[in-house]
Amino acid sequence: MSQAPEPRKTLDPDQVAFWLARHPDFFVGREGLLQQLQVPHPHIEGAVSLLERLVIDLRQRAETAEGRLEHLLETARHNEAQYRRLRETLLALVEADTRDALAQALATQLSERFNTPAMALWCPATLSDSEPSPPQPPRHVLDQHAGARLAALLDGRTSRCAKLSVSDWKCLLPHVKAPRKAGSCAISRLSAGESMGYLLLASPDADQYRASMDTLFTEYLGDIVARLLIRLNPHE
Repeated sequence: MSQAPEPRKTLDPDQVAFWLARHPDFFVGREGLLQQLQVPHPHIEGAVSLLERLVIDLRQRAETAEGRLEHLLETARHNEAQYRRLRETLLALVEADTRDALAQALATQLSERFNTPAMALWCPATLSDSEPSPPQPPRHVLDQHAGARLAALLDGRTSRCAKLSVSDWKCLLPHVKAPRKAGSCAISRLSAGESMGYLLLASPDADQYRASMDTLFTEYLGDIVARLLIRLNPHE
């Protein structure tokens, strides 16, 4: 009685790939084998030669690399434009010779260069007691009611983006006509060794300042404004 034939052994694909990776010179002298190999086409039915598949893969890699390069260039162009806008803004702020001029320059720069529809600068009364005339919008004297609303919007943080209700708009931006529905805002606490008030950027667009947005720009601008307010102290 004859014995049953042993089951046919097949090579494990991973073992083949591992072996070929360890022997990259396997196809040296076997170029004809390379031409006989057929692999699936990545986009259509059927097979192509290994060399054609390599050309397709290389083309796809080149297109991907080109896309990444274009993204990097676009990011670089955006960052350069942001830097130029910020530079011009800071130069305009430094040139202001009064606190009202500082607030006006800030409002103009933010509107023209950063698409900011409205802003307000709220400062404690101690910063304006000795000034010859009351602060002019967009600068306001920080009273108890406005301070409470601003603190509530910050919710214990140094800066934050949040929704801005119509009632809060009327309270915190009294010099700007309130929208019919809730907008959004970016708020930053001003501090330079002491409390200097609040900087509020606002928009009737509820999505312009989303809660998930980074507030680094607002914080940086607030730090600059706080120090300029000290420099423009009428006592000095």
